Amino acid sequence: MESVLTLILLGVLFSLGVPVAFALAGAGLVGIWLITGSFTSVMAVFGTTPFSSVANYTLTTIPMFILMAFFSASGGLAQDLFDTASSWLSQIRGGLGMATVFACGVFGAMSGTSLAAASVMAAIAMPNMRRLGYSESLSAGVIGVGATLDTLIPPSLSMVLYGILTGQSIGKLLIAGIIPGIVFAIILVSIILIWVTVSPKSAPMTQPGSWEARWRSLIRTWPGILMILMITAALYTGVATPTEVGGIGAFLAAVIGVAMGRLTWASAEDAIKKTISVSAMIFMLIIGGYIFGYFVTLSQMPQHIMSAVNEMNIDRWVLMIGVCFSYFILSMFMDEIVLMIITIQVAYPLIISMGFDPIWFGVVMILLICVGLVFPPVGTIAFIVSTVTKVDLVKVYKGTSILSIALFITIFLIMVFPQIVLWLPSTMK
Repeated sequence: MESVLTLILLGVLFSLGVPVAFALAGAGLVGIWLITGSFTSVMAVFGTTPFSSVANYTLTTIPMFILMAFFSASGGLAQDLFDTASSWLSQIRGGLGMATVFACGVFGAMSGTSLAAASVMAAIAMPNMRRLGYSESLSAGVIGVGATLDTLIPPSLSMVLYGILTGQSIGKLLIAGIIPGIVFAIILVSIILIWVTVSPKSAPMTQPGSWEARWRSLIRTWPGILMILMITAALYTGVATPTEVGGIGAFLAAVIGVAMGRLTWASAEDAIKKTISVSAMIFMLIIGGYIFGYFVTLSQMPQHIMSAVNEMNIDRWVLMIGVCFSYFILSMFMDEIVLMIITIQVAYPLIISMGFDPIWFGVVMILLICVGLVFPPVGTIAFIVSTVTKVDLVKVYKGTSILSIALFITIFLIMVFPQIVLWLPSTMK
């Protein structure tokens, strides 16, 4: 009964527009009071959790990755990536769409946040595709779905947060996203090719760039590519921890931006301010999530759910499909970080009890959340793309809905062939 009342209260707070962090903390504290009947217990949790939940060295990874993202964006690295990819792919029908996918994937290795990639790439890619006569649905869809690559390609904030919440190796989680990210990108490019073949008017042919322009474009891109290779190698070999990699990446992104004359003092200051703002928001969500987690632990909700599942004797794959469907539905209405914090305390113990690999489940869960980021009726990334590009939201949804088939195919392949996720982390030292 206490659990039901607490969950109802949480839903009411959400519907009233209370900030998620405060809604989680408030509902959690009320739930603790309902279960224990002790105001002292409530104050003990409220007095210690805000510090203990974020006084974790591993959490410094988050602001470092965010800072690297803002330095990379301010330094014009995303623009260079798009220009290079479009120079080499312009002779192919739909080449600018493929270039956007490439730029999103590589920029993801500099940022780790899909929302940042969506806003940056929407401002860069859409004017070019619009100028060359690409359909708005295709253009917006490519930007939106392509941006979700950032949740897979290391460094990924979602992977870091999953590792912190579950106690799994952040290094292995980050590396685990590489091959699924490549598979997803290949499938996405294939669907773009099918789209422009079936509907040629969606992507008119363009004049190929000169070989001189193509080779010249690589000169501006190689520092960013080198930075990505260094970060990935450091993570894979274990030479540096994810936290150290985040710091190194932020420093290198700043150095590259300054060396190219694009990162000014004003833009650097703005990047730092944005990093502090976003990091504070995430840390508040973590605090609220941990307080709510105390309630979940006291209510023994995960244990009750696992007992009920065991009594029903459900096949573990049927259960997994049910969990995937639940994440697909919930991800349409919630932000990725919020959804992860709220559900992980129940879903993770259940999945592990059924014998699934925690690293594998992390990648599957993040891919499912990616679907919700671009799928109607909410789709946070779809809203961002629509706002930045001034494209009607219905057209954005049309494009992202069609191209999100690539996400569903990737999820299916990973479930059928888990080694797509697990092979690379298993080779790490």
